[in-house]
Amino acid sequence: MLLNRKILFAAGFVLVAVALAAFSLFSSEKEIDFNSQVKPILNKKCIACHGGVKQQGGFSVLFREEALAKTKSGKAAIIPGNPEDSEFIKRLKSNDPEERMPYKHPALNNDEIDLLSSWVKQGAKWGKHWAYVSVKPTEVPDVDNDWVRNDLDKFIFAKLEENKLQPSKTADKATLLRRVSLDLIGTYPSDRLARFYLSSKNEQQAYNILVDSLLASPKFGERWASMWLDIARYADTKGYESDPNRNIWAYRDWVIRAFNQDMPYNRFISDQIAGDLFPNPTDAQYIATAFSRNTPTNDEGGTNNEEFRTAAVLDRVNATWEGLMSTTFSCVQCHSHPYDPFKHDEYYKFMSYFNNTRDEDVPEEYPLFKNFNDSLKNQLSHLTGWVKTVSGKERAAEMELFLKTGQPAINSTTADQLVNSVIGNNNIALYFKNSSSARLKSVDLENVDQLILRYNCSKANGTMTLHAGSLNGPVIKSWKLAQTQGYQNVEINFPKQSGVKDVYLKYTNPSVKNPDEFMVYFDWFYFTKQFPGKGRPEYLAYKKTFTGLMDAQVPTTPIMVENPLAMRRKNYVFERGAWTSKGKEVKAAVPNSLAFAMPKNAPDNRMGLAMWLTDKRNPLVSRTMVNRLWEQLYGAGLVETLEDMGTQGMAPTHQELLDFMAYQFMYQYNWSVKKMLKELVMMATYRQDSKVSEELKEKDLFNKFYARGSRVRLSAEQIRDQGLAVCGVLSNKMYGPPVMPWQPQGIWFSPYNGAKWITSGGEEQYRRGIYTYWKRTAPYPSAIAFDGASRVVCSPRRIRTNTPLQALVTLNDSVYIDLARKLALRMEKTGGNNSQAKIARGYEMILYKSIPQNRLKVFEDLYTKAFEEFKKNSASVSAFMGDKQKKYKPEEAAMVLVANAMLNLDEVVTKN
Repeated sequence: MLLNRKILFAAGFVLVAVALAAFSLFSSEKEIDFNSQVKPILNKKCIACHGGVKQQGGFSVLFREEALAKTKSGKAAIIPGNPEDSEFIKRLKSNDPEERMPYKHPALNNDEIDLLSSWVKQGAKWGKHWAYVSVKPTEVPDVDNDWVRNDLDKFIFAKLEENKLQPSKTADKATLLRRVSLDLIGTYPSDRLARFYLSSKNEQQAYNILVDSLLASPKFGERWASMWLDIARYADTKGYESDPNRNIWAYRDWVIRAFNQDMPYNRFISDQIAGDLFPNPTDAQYIATAFSRNTPTNDEGGTNNEEFRTAAVLDRVNATWEGLMSTTFSCVQCHSHPYDPFKHDEYYKFMSYFNNTRDEDVPEEYPLFKNFNDSLKNQLSHLTGWVKTVSGKERAAEMELFLKTGQPAINSTTADQLVNSVIGNNNIALYFKNSSSARLKSVDLENVDQLILRYNCSKANGTMTLHAGSLNGPVIKSWKLAQTQGYQNVEINFPKQSGVKDVYLKYTNPSVKNPDEFMVYFDWFYFTKQFPGKGRPEYLAYKKTFTGLMDAQVPTTPIMVENPLAMRRKNYVFERGAWTSKGKEVKAAVPNSLAFAMPKNAPDNRMGLAMWLTDKRNPLVSRTMVNRLWEQLYGAGLVETLEDMGTQGMAPTHQELLDFMAYQFMYQYNWSVKKMLKELVMMATYRQDSKVSEELKEKDLFNKFYARGSRVRLSAEQIRDQGLAVCGVLSNKMYGPPVMPWQPQGIWFSPYNGAKWITSGGEEQYRRGIYTYWKRTAPYPSAIAFDGASRVVCSPRRIRTNTPLQALVTLNDSVYIDLARKLALRMEKTGGNNSQAKIARGYEMILYKSIPQNRLKVFEDLYTKAFEEFKKNSASVSAFMGDKQKKYKPEEAAMVLVANAMLNLDEVVTKN
């Protein structure tokens, strides 16, 4: 009996344990995940009416606090733990078409309703979207396979196994050579490097040397700068209707150098966002801030400078989020984000970081950084060193800032209370007639005893007077305004002033009788202190140096300079996104939803913003960059929507791999782009053959699991640069002003300034695509045909298209016909004595491999047919060869036709 009791007790214990285990298992299985299960339903079915834009009935499902708050009925629609009494669930189940939600849309299915009911029952817990959670160490899959070459491959292999797929074999050496060269330097390697790799016996060692050589090449910076300039919306013109020239190519050169030097990505970002705010910024750091000056500016008559200054600021906000953080933050300009956790006022708090710079949409594009030559830099160094000794560090820094950037000057376009005066064209400069006056509002006159102004005066005998406080207030200074030949700078000394006051300008000229004649034109005003050290023996010499540097005519670059305290702007929420409807005042801040605060001691300016962006707790910056690097190699990112990692973006194919790379990028590689790229191109995944089997077509048509190498059409720049390299004419010249290779007549029409496309000569026409002049309203046609970005706004990725126009470009564009002539000439010189050998040699020069016999026969037939046609008409030969005055042989023209066809092969315009 006792034994039976023990047996029953043991059996009961086991049953209880099993029940508890089953309950535990059941509970864990039923735990609802908000991000993967609930959020997709809310976004698809609910949020259009109950989100950031619309909140019908006072109910929103964007934020938890909003979802649980009282609605217009006075009751909460969601009661955590109680789906039966939650109006949210009741409305989903209702049979009344006027009550049932979604209203006038298909009802949710039973599975969706059950899931949402279980979610409410479990407490209606919210969750953070994966991209908004800080990057943490990721466990590497436990994979043991000879195919794997590094940890990144383990993530790929694990996913392949999960989907019952096998990786492809390694691509042949010729294919790999071309692939990795185009990816890393955007063109072909030197013949010596190519021969070394192709002839090597130790493939792994040789590939490693090849990759290191490509990463060290100066061409590396040119290739990766092309990618970045899309994000920076770089162009050589200002945009809008008139679209005049802008000299900002020094920024493009800075980007190239930064990539070549492998500048750490966190520094790369910081210099562009806030280079001018570093202690003692270098010239390069000033130029880096042109990232934010690539915004379009509007010089058209009658436009409002403040409107377009504001538009530029908004553009900087949007580019920072979309380009650097893969987030569609621009939605929040008009309302809270309908899908992601960003509130309307957070947009304007963030905008405050960019809203305090000196640029004001003026035609001269101030502030401009003066690119002094070495001699002038030396003079500036000696001058500031001397000023530091006689007047202190602060005065020396002020003078250096003014001489380098012309700031902080007051643009004459901001003058108001105009009498007998106008702002020319509403945006150019302040124009005075006789007996004119104007006000400069709230000028900081504390310890000021000098005005430097830039003006142009067409009449002698005029008198200028400065008044403090009012039009008839105390006279600060009166002087004779000299006649000039064009604009010039002049220094006006007066007794020391104090405080912040309005300053009134008055001008009279008794010798002028015409009351309607404009005669004085003001560009800017700079209120400062007189040059220090008066009475010292070296004073005059250094004063002369100061004036010489101030007046120096040197190349300039638009840059960012922060407003001083007296000029600091206030920041407001724009109601419904309209800049004219200012709501509550806000202070600079970053969104709360990203759940990590500003770094300690971060200032509330762009430097603080740069510190926040590059903080390793930032969940988006490192993810965005490694995703972009992946996209450049494979044609699509692990998150395909490079512009949007938010809840409406495409889900990552390999989220753990993305996070692993983002962590490596920051912590293991210390933000080194070159080290990250090397890890990527050393992968077995990257080196796979790109052939597609029937199984892969069926299981993974778009290669989301990477069971084969990616097959991607080359970018506009790569197609051009490859052609230049293959044909032996690629110029190695780097940097400097943009060039104008051949383009058809009539592409440009510039009615306001008569700008013309002047075709470059010599090697300039054979420079890499990154140096081609980029006009926003008429970009280089062949680049646009191959999906080059117009660069009016930030372009986080290029969407590849496939159109007949592309074939027409490479078959008929004079640039490509010219390249075909150059290639044919190389084939003639190095190919041998017969057409067959020349054709084979041309194919090998392009693709590094021998031509298959069936393809050779196609080209031989083309050559024979072309030869027969050209033999019949000698005039067509000369026309095709580009010189009607010179006689050519039919076989020469026929070989050019073959070369042209070769450059149009699918495997030539594609990276296999």
